[in-house]
Amino acid sequence: MRLPSVLVLLTSLCLSVLLTAPVQAATSTYDFSSPEQEQTFRELTKELRCPKCQNQDIGDSDAELAKDLRDKSYELLQAGKSKQEVIDYMAARYGNFILYKPPFMASTMILWFGPVLVILVGLFIVVMRTRKQPRNTTDSALSVEQEARLNELLKKDKEN
Repeated sequence: MRLPSVLVLLTSLCLSVLLTAPVQAATSTYDFSSPEQEQTFRELTKELRCPKCQNQDIGDSDAELAKDLRDKSYELLQAGKSKQEVIDYMAARYGNFILYKPPFMASTMILWFGPVLVILVGLFIVVMRTRKQPRNTTDSALSVEQEARLNELLKKDKEN
């Protein structure tokens, strides 16, 4: 009778170890030579976008590519590269898409002017549609018979 409970206990212990192993393996630690270097690394991981996740920075992403980018950023900082040199390296390798704030160039003009252009086109359409609507004031005017009937009803109301 004692054997099945021990077996259940061992099985649950093995399962818990197997299920928590990937969680423990996902964390990475980096050793920095100065607090300024650590701050620069943290800023970089917030400014660089994960190319795979597309809407997460490499600091928040769990993708393997984001981990590689964090490792490469760390390696470049340890080699004495400045923050801008690391950004330039990443942009040269992955394109301006990796930057949350892409530089103003001919190829990125749509990113800078696109939202404003959409708003202006929308306002133009609204203005043009309101101008084209007919303004018939005759529809709201009462006919002679309707006006006579209204006056008659008002007289009856005053009498009561």
